[in-house]
Amino acid sequence: MRFVTDDLLGEHLRGIPHPESSARVEAVAERLRASGVLRDSFPARDATTAELERVHAPAYVALVERETRSVESPRYLSTGDVVIDRHSRGCALRAAGAAIVAAEYAAEHGETTFALVRPPGHHAEPARGMGFCIFNNAAIAARALLSHYGGRVLVVDFDYHHGNGTQAAAGNGLSYVSTHASPAYPGTGNSSESLMLGADLVVNAPLPASGVSTAKFVAVWEALLPRVAAEVRPDMLVVSAGFDYVAGDPVGDLGIGVEAATPLAEQIERTAAEYCGGRLAYVLEGGYVIESIVESIARIAQAADAQR
Repeated sequence: MRFVTDDLLGEHLRGIPHPESSARVEAVAERLRASGVLRDSFPARDATTAELERVHAPAYVALVERETRSVESPRYLSTGDVVIDRHSRGCALRAAGAAIVAAEYAAEHGETTFALVRPPGHHAEPARGMGFCIFNNAAIAARALLSHYGGRVLVVDFDYHHGNGTQAAAGNGLSYVSTHASPAYPGTGNSSESLMLGADLVVNAPLPASGVSTAKFVAVWEALLPRVAAEVRPDMLVVSAGFDYVAGDPVGDLGIGVEAATPLAEQIERTAAEYCGGRLAYVLEGGYVIESIVESIARIAQAADAQR
């Protein structure tokens, strides 16, 4: 499995006590390299304004530029619960660009890629940043694929939290399927929000916030993903990979063992092989325990390499 990451991504909120810390890319990348998992990596780039505006309103893109340019000490972005500093916009541009690079490589080569990025993105709505997220990396990558190649993209989201921003971006070739804790932040993702958008789908499978067993979590995805893929028949999978579902996560915690990443990744790989010619890109979302992120990504890489 090939990785896309960048040293710049550690600069957002560096030295500020916050769950979404620099270690989520820096320490994770270091440990993955030391274990031999992160062997093949290639550089990121910044997303362009045009690429951002396939998902986000121009006024919001301009707001992020304006507010991060003028910030003197860390504060909240005016649209929601996102702490920003003077490095935040540059890191968010690089994160979105890294997701695009990973998705385009996967599309062109039929290989699994992983964008090891921060800040995360799936809560960022078209006109609002929230929940640690500034730009919606996965949705921006999906829209880049649709612009360049056409077809249909399915975003698969197994983060503890519902990706309200990605749901808001669905339609016009982009479908979305999610498991997430309910009730939990951001308060969206009820089953009643599942819908058809022409030929595209939004499918929400809320799980009890009190937790589920590892076996049940895996079984949900082993039943859910093939059914959704059979309806959507995607040309590409983009995965919002949030590991805050793992037991012990301070921001999530569905009580699920870290070992769930193996059968989950195996099911995603089977789906990509059946419908997408192996075109599959992961984009890091949540997950706030470094050891859980490292082990989960290592298991995903093992499943990807076994498929090739």
